[in-house]
Amino acid sequence: MTVSVDGYVAGPADGVDAPMGAGGFRLFNWLDRRHEPGPDNQVYTEMLATRAVISGRRTYEHAGRWHGDHHDGVPVFVLTHDVPDDPPPGAVRYVTDVRGCAAQARAAAGDADVMVHGAGAAQALLRAGELDELELHLVPVLLGQGRRLFEHLPAEHVELELVRRLMSAPEVPDPAQQVTHLRYRVR
Repeated sequence: MTVSVDGYVAGPADGVDAPMGAGGFRLFNWLDRRHEPGPDNQVYTEMLATRAVISGRRTYEHAGRWHGDHHDGVPVFVLTHDVPDDPPPGAVRYVTDVRGCAAQARAAAGDADVMVHGAGAAQALLRAGELDELELHLVPVLLGQGRRLFEHLPAEHVELELVRRLMSAPEVPDPAQQVTHLRYRVR
């Protein structure tokens, strides 16, 4: 998940017509370097090596349903409170049970990783104990408002263990474009 220093994954007033909200696309400027050698490319390549995706329904809809394919035809499991009447396109499945969603995605991914999209999905998986690792792409900006990644978690602590820290290549000329990629193991 790409996140601002103050914990936002989207700016204010996000919706289908403005998927990242006001100023939210600023969080993804680092992806402009995804094909250049360096840590940003390494992280992007790892994301594309995932073999299944879990997405929250809100994120899935705001992303235009990824036009039927997130990447390489991998199965997408949309965590939702209710299943719509219209069938999803391609390899998309709507799932209402958090643990069932995680189990289906893990089975589909085999030995590979599962990518999670959306604050709501990440929070639900974390609450259910179904999130093994958390990778944050920390962007040096304070959005001030919008949709927070960890807004609706229970009061108890979730302990994390830092297992990797990468920074954008030092050649990135604008310090505002530096991103710190943090990977944590959920303990």
